[in-house]
Amino acid sequence: MAATLYPMTGFEFVSDSAPARDATRPLEAFLRGVERRAWRVAELATGQREDALDLVQEAMLGFVSRYGERTPEEWSPLFWRVLDSRIHDWYRRHSVRSRWTAWLGRRDADDEESADPLLAIADGAEPGPLARLADREAGSALDAALRALPLRQRQAFLLRMWEGLDVAQTATAMRCSEGSVKTHLSRALSRLREQLESYQ
Repeated sequence: MAATLYPMTGFEFVSDSAPARDATRPLEAFLRGVERRAWRVAELATGQREDALDLVQEAMLGFVSRYGERTPEEWSPLFWRVLDSRIHDWYRRHSVRSRWTAWLGRRDADDEESADPLLAIADGAEPGPLARLADREAGSALDAALRALPLRQRQAFLLRMWEGLDVAQTATAMRCSEGSVKTHLSRALSRLREQLESYQ
């Protein structure tokens, strides 16, 4: 048995035999290629790093078990569809949990993320403090603008503009009509232009 561990999400892809491994190599390459972008989409949706990693891991597992035998051309929209389902499930669970904690009068303790030691390593290609500050401000503004979008608009934007899916694939991933994708994307672009006008 051979196992491939995806370091970012902790997802482990297991294949039983050498022929099976050969057949799954394209699938492994697809999962490796989509892992980081999927995590970013999930993090934007949830605002929680750990929850986002869990969602991507669950999506990979669900995708491999349900759609791993499909052709590579079908993988991208199907994977994003699975991740979309996991994100919707997260929202449902989170809203129920929030209602219960509000009703019980409890507050979650603030989770302080431990500092990532890799972030402390000096970058030889450092552009300088002013350029870094401008990039950070623009990045933070984009992050905030994306988080402020309604979920469906954010999904349409990320799948079309960031992931590069076409309208039909995005409609498959979002489980809606192509017209709805175009509407959501148009509204997302309009709102993002308004929010980020000073950075253009």
